[in-house]
Amino acid sequence: MEYAVETFSLTKIFSDWWGRTKVYAVDNLDLKVRPNEVFGLLGPNGSGKTTTLKMLLGLLHPTKGKSLLLGGDGADPKINCRIGFLPEESYLYRYLNARETLDFYGRLFGLPAKVRKMRIEALLDMVGLKAVANRAVGTFSKGMARRIGLAQALINDPDLLILDEPTTGLDPIGTRQIKDLVLRLAERGKTILLCSHLLADVEDICDRIAIMYGGKIQTQGHVRELLQQTNKRQITTDAISDATVEKIKQLVREEDADCEVTSPMDKLETFFIRTVTAAQQQAQPTSGAVSTTKIGDFLTQHEAVESILDKLVSAPISKNASGEIPATEKVAAVESARPKADEQLLSKLTSASEPSESKAVRREIKTEPVESQPRRQEQARENILDKLTGGSGTKSQDKDKTEKPQAGDSGDA
Repeated sequence: MEYAVETFSLTKIFSDWWGRTKVYAVDNLDLKVRPNEVFGLLGPNGSGKTTTLKMLLGLLHPTKGKSLLLGGDGADPKINCRIGFLPEESYLYRYLNARETLDFYGRLFGLPAKVRKMRIEALLDMVGLKAVANRAVGTFSKGMARRIGLAQALINDPDLLILDEPTTGLDPIGTRQIKDLVLRLAERGKTILLCSHLLADVEDICDRIAIMYGGKIQTQGHVRELLQQTNKRQITTDAISDATVEKIKQLVREEDADCEVTSPMDKLETFFIRTVTAAQQQAQPTSGAVSTTKIGDFLTQHEAVESILDKLVSAPISKNASGEIPATEKVAAVESARPKADEQLLSKLTSASEPSESKAVRREIKTEPVESQPRRQEQARENILDKLTGGSGTKSQDKDKTEKPQAGDSGDA
């Protein structure tokens, strides 16, 4: 992949209700962002920056041209899941708290529960919102909403991170924290496309920039090359005497050049951060966000380190061209199966050795039905004989009754 972001004559025209051309928001934009690069897209309001980002992500359909992100279409789910996006406005569910918000976005990316839990805690700690993680995001200030928005953009550990005005509403410490985070993400190999009106922030972190106006790129290039003044020289030294300063000025005058000697000054941002950091080290209480330099392990690790045991257990058994398992892997499979065979043999041996008392009890239980079976057979035979004998007795009694009257009749006669 030569470019992480590439556009070809990308154009967006907004029309009025009658379909007539109204505004050229983006006009034949050709943009190229290399992998592992921090690229700044700059321009005044209405220059087409946000429209460009929306077309890259598939949120707006271009009037003409096309764009590629990570070698594919930005609207493709396979590409989209590798992109993190922080919009200009933080669109969050105001009744969810910070943990629930990140869990919701983690579920959208299909992250397992254990991974979501680990990343949520790491991101909350990173953006300084762990102390207010159970508060509804609807009660957050704009700066705190931007922090939780940045955390949701990183929940899927994206390869391409698109940030639209990421430092809007943040205090100087939060701004510095975002800049440091962008630099460390770039060191890890991620690509960052950044839009911002704070030019000092862009100057500190961007490798290349492009300035848009009227929907077109007016200039682009490396920040150092664009800002360097080649017609001037700057010398910075330690504290020197006034006599040495006069000698330097005399040498400069001999070159027919002007010279101005002043003491360097710190940036107000540096002085502000130093003062607040000193207060934080004294553990002074605050109800707002807390600055931290921690970054989640899943964002800073270059490669996952696994133990030798994990590698052996998870290693698949490969087959050669003929479909047979190599002899070495057969031996490994047999050795891995030995503990199970030993456990089965041990269970058989332990179950076979039983006390003699239990055997005697089992014998008694088994012999009882054997002794009772002949008795049942004898009872059945007796019942059958009783029925048979009972039936023959009644017949003989009937015969006696019939024979007695005949005998009486003959006697009378």
